[in-house]
Amino acid sequence: MAAGVPPDAVGRRVACGTDYGTVRYVGSVSSTAGIWLGVEWDDPQRGKHDGSYEGTQYFKCRHPKGGSFVRPNKANFGVDFLTAVKDRYGLNDKQDVAYGTGNTVVFGTKAVEFVGMDSVAEQQRQLNKLVDISVRECAVSHAGQEEEISRTCANMRHINLSKNLISSWETVITIASQIQNLETINVSENKMRFPSTSTSISSAFSKLKILALNQTQITWTEVLLCAQGWPVLEELYLSSNNITVLERPDKILETLKLLDLSDNQLLDGNQLHLIAQLPRLEQLILRNTGISSIHFPDVAFGCKTKMFPSLKRLAINDNKISQWSSINELDKLPSLRALQCSNNPFMGTEKNPETLIQLIIAKISQLEVLNNCEILPAERRGAELDYRKIFGKDWLEAGGHWNPEKNKPSEEFLAAHPRYPALCLKYGPPEEGELKARQPLTLKNQLLTLTIKCPEKPEQKPVEKKLPESMTIQKVKGLLYRLFKIPGSELKLSYESSKLEGKEVELDNDLKPLQFYSIESGDCVLVRW
Repeated sequence: MAAGVPPDAVGRRVACGTDYGTVRYVGSVSSTAGIWLGVEWDDPQRGKHDGSYEGTQYFKCRHPKGGSFVRPNKANFGVDFLTAVKDRYGLNDKQDVAYGTGNTVVFGTKAVEFVGMDSVAEQQRQLNKLVDISVRECAVSHAGQEEEISRTCANMRHINLSKNLISSWETVITIASQIQNLETINVSENKMRFPSTSTSISSAFSKLKILALNQTQITWTEVLLCAQGWPVLEELYLSSNNITVLERPDKILETLKLLDLSDNQLLDGNQLHLIAQLPRLEQLILRNTGISSIHFPDVAFGCKTKMFPSLKRLAINDNKISQWSSINELDKLPSLRALQCSNNPFMGTEKNPETLIQLIIAKISQLEVLNNCEILPAERRGAELDYRKIFGKDWLEAGGHWNPEKNKPSEEFLAAHPRYPALCLKYGPPEEGELKARQPLTLKNQLLTLTIKCPEKPEQKPVEKKLPESMTIQKVKGLLYRLFKIPGSELKLSYESSKLEGKEVELDNDLKPLQFYSIESGDCVLVRW
């Protein structure tokens, strides 16, 4: 092997400047002199060919122009973990390193002053203070000498190893096994090889709670194999890994509270059924996973599914969900409290964004947070009352009725509006005055021109007033107290309409708006006290 080329070079990760790749070939090339490295680049635009040169195929690439040859002296095979830590935190053996003003270096947020840093014992003391370390983009490729990490960095708990040159999960195990109380590790953006068959379970991750494996090319099958060594894991981040098919975990990941599968194009929404029995899963992130529907077939509407028993927070934004039926299904989740669902086609079915939010709130009974905004009790009440009114005519036409004995809405209506019966139980069925067709909200049709008379006080001349149709009876009474200077009496209101042929309709509910009673411009409000 040429000088500077490690014996296990094929399969190793390398960096050339800011470009990352994997070594696929080491050796001579055609008529050229010396040793070359055949590299498959992470960014295909960095390459020139598919691994062939002058008719000879030296290695294979996924992309037809993803590969090229480089000289070994141009490739960085990386450094060991401890060297990267010392370089990153200014604790290496070089005496010309500037430690900042006053010979200080910052650990987290605490500045530590150094005296006599040439002392090995002092260097050791400072390394032992490291608890939360980041060596992101520090070209870490291997663990280093056996047990050196455990002798030097005994107190590490949280490590960021993202975007380095780690090429094998075994390297991560070797590093982690030397850190006794490791709780968090981020190895994202390292294209690694993972075990494809069951191996002996390492105790390296016996206390690990948070693991990030974004952009590592891991498959779900490999996740399940490795997960046997994650007995207390609570958070697992797996975005951008080309995971398309899931499998059911068997006696593993039972402590998992958060799972991030975003930016993986799942085969279909039914894949979710395979992870639906994770007993403690509270947060599931499915952003941009390509799912077009969600369905929990084990129970009918109005019942709670046994799937995802602990799920409180769900993110399904940036997907292809086009039918409201998937939103109806989410009401089956027994613990759901927070939902993110923006950028889905179903949201284009309603032009008014406020109405859209109301529909989602009304359809999912226990929701407390929607798209990161808290749902206040008054907002929920308003959304549910409006939902009950908006679809009231559809309910009547589908067989709904104010008389419970005659109330038999069709299966089609109940499938589209599964919460409608519950809302009728909660607030009562919609009354006829509530079922007027919605008109565009212009100022002209918001204001009612009404004549106000006092039939028992002939000395009071009739008054014409323009009142908003949304004004409650209570507020109308307040206006009339001031208008007629009535001393604290109990007002009784009714109205007459030419359409009612002399019949008076009592305005008897102070909390209802004028429009509830189907009052129209030109009608006459009668005031008695």
